Amino acid sequence: MSAPAAVPGLLALFSLALLPPGAVTAEPTSTPKQLTPVVVTATRTAQVPFDVAASIDVVAAPVSGNLNVNASELLAGIPGVVARDRQNYAQDEQISIRGFGARATFGIRGIRLYTDGIPATMPDGQGQVSNFNLDSADRIEVLRGPFSALYGNAAGGVIQLFTADGTDPPQIHVGVAGGSDGLLRAETNARGIAGPLNYNIDFTHFQTDGYRQHSRAKRESGNAKLGWQLGAHRKLTLVVNTLNLPEALDPQGLTPAQYQQDPRQGSTPSGPYNTRKSVSQQQAGLIYEDQLTDHGTLRLMGYYGQRRVEQFLSIPPFVQARPLSSGGVIDLNNAYGGADARWTWAGKVAGKPLQLALGLNYDNQHQHRLGYNNFVGSQLGVVGALRRNEEDRVYNLDQYAQATWRVAEDWTVMAGVRHSRVTFQSIDGYVTATNPNDSGQVHYAATTPVAGVMFRLSPKAHLYADWGEGFETPTFSELSYRNDGTSGLALYLKPARTRSGEVGLKLEPTAQSHAELALFRADSRNELAVATSLGGRTTYQNIDRARRQGVEASLSTRFANAWTTTLAYTWLDATYRSPFNTPNGTIAAGSRIPGVPRSNAYAALHYGRDAGWQFDLDASYMAAVPTNDANTVNAPAYALLGFGAGYVIQHGVWRTHLFGRIDNALDRRYVGSVIVNDGNGRYFEPGPGRTFLLGVDLRWEP
Repeated sequence: MSAPAAVPGLLALFSLALLPPGAVTAEPTSTPKQLTPVVVTATRTAQVPFDVAASIDVVAAPVSGNLNVNASELLAGIPGVVARDRQNYAQDEQISIRGFGARATFGIRGIRLYTDGIPATMPDGQGQVSNFNLDSADRIEVLRGPFSALYGNAAGGVIQLFTADGTDPPQIHVGVAGGSDGLLRAETNARGIAGPLNYNIDFTHFQTDGYRQHSRAKRESGNAKLGWQLGAHRKLTLVVNTLNLPEALDPQGLTPAQYQQDPRQGSTPSGPYNTRKSVSQQQAGLIYEDQLTDHGTLRLMGYYGQRRVEQFLSIPPFVQARPLSSGGVIDLNNAYGGADARWTWAGKVAGKPLQLALGLNYDNQHQHRLGYNNFVGSQLGVVGALRRNEEDRVYNLDQYAQATWRVAEDWTVMAGVRHSRVTFQSIDGYVTATNPNDSGQVHYAATTPVAGVMFRLSPKAHLYADWGEGFETPTFSELSYRNDGTSGLALYLKPARTRSGEVGLKLEPTAQSHAELALFRADSRNELAVATSLGGRTTYQNIDRARRQGVEASLSTRFANAWTTTLAYTWLDATYRSPFNTPNGTIAAGSRIPGVPRSNAYAALHYGRDAGWQFDLDASYMAAVPTNDANTVNAPAYALLGFGAGYVIQHGVWRTHLFGRIDNALDRRYVGSVIVNDGNGRYFEPGPGRTFLLGVDLRWEP
């Protein structure tokens, strides 16, 4: 879908949003009251999204009647966000915001991730959402645009999950769902308030045989949030999170020819090498909040975690025979932690409301990285000889300030600044006559200012504009190898620096309708891109200039008593603005950044009340996606359709929800995600055909 072709649809969408209140069927008095959401990610203080001069969305979690295992299930209706379930639990989900993070071949980078204010992104910019426990959540907030830079390194956007507080009366919830390809999800949750104690405890088990061959996985996650009210103005919160992912099989990507032959197959080497990944993670965070005065509040947060990863790759033995090879088995032991101290003040200056936040942030990751051959003799997919042994550490020390001031009845200004210093250190413990000492360190620093203004055209229409600077360091994975083939870290890599701006319009024509339109542009210098990808080793280089620009539009409205509709559309032009060289030739200026669709759209219609029948209809569209820098291979465009139905029975203290879903109802063949710049040309990760899900959720509330 081209930008001009999308204009009529956008005009129709916003003409609906601008209808007068009487044009939308009014809610009868029996309809449950819809609570106005609040967000904190943009301003670090509670705000209604409509009053925030930034692109920020909030989505409730979990969604009854859904699988509620992957964050991508909840992010489809947010413009500017591309969230792909890779059907590969060995590699985590693939998420990008306005094109940032699209180059990640595993995990998530270029986007900051948080759970209850605790980082799920390491200080080098690499993160994952596998520890997001959706069943215990209250909401997910997504911040896009310039103000994301106030979260530091690699903040091309921010995704933050918040665990729900305990309830009064208490609740006990159990749920089970099963479906295609051996899928099973079982969950139990207890939440409530007992005197000064507020609790929410959850455990979720998930397993699947996988749509593709060699894609079986099992994942267990637990999350507990315990809050103590220490007095009228003091509160202490403990958040504990666990994750266990034992031997998730990795089907790897397919070449276009393999995809056409059989999208359900695993890659040719995935079987002989038994490619797989195991993860174990435990994390705890403590948050202390104290309202020191009528206007000032102190928030102290500290956290610590451990993460163990073992991964078996399909690198051939002859490649590992090279002296500088790190082998085909990755063994990582991570210890990480940090702290954040923040003081917020809310009052009036010159008779106008002012909110101020000042903070100090420290994060530290200590990683013991081992590498082994993935063979012993002729046996493949086993731990062989040691080939790598190093201690890696990365830490940051940041200071930030942010203010929101309503300078006049119709004008609000926002401004902030963050200074970041990120240090990488590596100590090589594997030194031989043919493998020199690769130890080294590098420091990166940046000061990133942002500013924005909102003008209230009317009580139902707000216009805003933002501008800011951000930066993104290489991750440890990107620093690991030099692109000239010699020994040592790629300490010559520079951080990418981005200047971005946006203008937007927020509309609330009725109490039940909300619409947004945003135009944005981000220009980056020293963009990181792949230099070489051979023999299981990927190296990187800096590209002089890159640009991401586009349009986002969304509409959500509730009408006719029990109907809700959601529409979202994104047009995004992400290109390299300067040429660069690769072993396969010169990449011309104007080439599209791989992994970024030019347009994508989402539409959903929901019917339902608190009890009785519920129905869902949703459709999504994804334009063709380039898979390499040369733009010679593209994953084709696709459109998907899904249906859901359920019945809710409320009987005394028991609430029972029986539900079912059919996804990809038309059984379309499509590429669900891509592996950008794969050295073997295995770019495609196929999405599943028609699948079904059946489940029951049972809640007890006295």
